[in-house]
Amino acid sequence: MKYAFIQRNKLVWPISVQCRVLLVSISGYHEHLARRADIAQRRHLSDQALVVHISAVYAENRGAYGWPRIWRQLRAQGIRVGKQRVQRLMQKYGIYARGKRRFRVMTTNNFQSPSTSYSLLAPTPQ
Repeated sequence: MKYAFIQRNKLVWPISVQCRVLLVSISGYHEHLARRADIAQRRHLSDQALVVHISAVYAENRGAYGWPRIWRQLRAQGIRVGKQRVQRLMQKYGIYARGKRRFRVMTTNNFQSPSTSYSLLAPTPQ
């Protein structure tokens, strides 16, 4: 939080003055900038490109895969990506796995007579 403030206001006040006021070392600030640059370089796929891959795996499996399976599938395809990143992007773009349907008997028992229900408003058949 302090480093972001220093970054935003580096044209207004000198970095050394801001670091002294915020009780942060100047070398710590510069290390933070180097870490952020390193993280940005290691992320070889942009979020948009990764969403394309996630959507392809999602469509390939007809929407049945959630983030754990999609993450495993991406790793199997050779795309190095973290679990939380896949989870965050799926949430952000509204990609959700289909829920399980409840069990429902789809056949009828032929040994019982079919039950008929009549409307209470219609006259009863004679």
